[in-house]
Amino acid sequence: MAPRITTAEVAHVARLARLALTESELETFTGQLAAVLDHAADVEALDTTGVPPTAHPLPLVNVLRDDVVAPVLDREEVLAQAPATEDHRFRVPRIIGEAP
Repeated sequence: MAPRITTAEVAHVARLARLALTESELETFTGQLAAVLDHAADVEALDTTGVPPTAHPLPLVNVLRDDVVAPVLDREEVLAQAPATEDHRFRVPRIIGEAP
């Protein structure tokens, strides 16, 4: 059986990715990539007829509550309790570019 991937092909992919690999690394990565491709071939060979496509193996349910319109706090009342306000917003200390 012919090898699934050659050292020349791995070197070509490395060049495309702008990776400088030594001969030793090329040999190592060729073997590792061949093992990955063999595993992918094993998975591809599985009979999946009747198996529905899924995004997750477990059924997930949204646990968030429904949005319900409720009374809100009065803006002026909340701002009146803030230590500092500016232009009808909370005033907070500057974080970037200014010493405390």
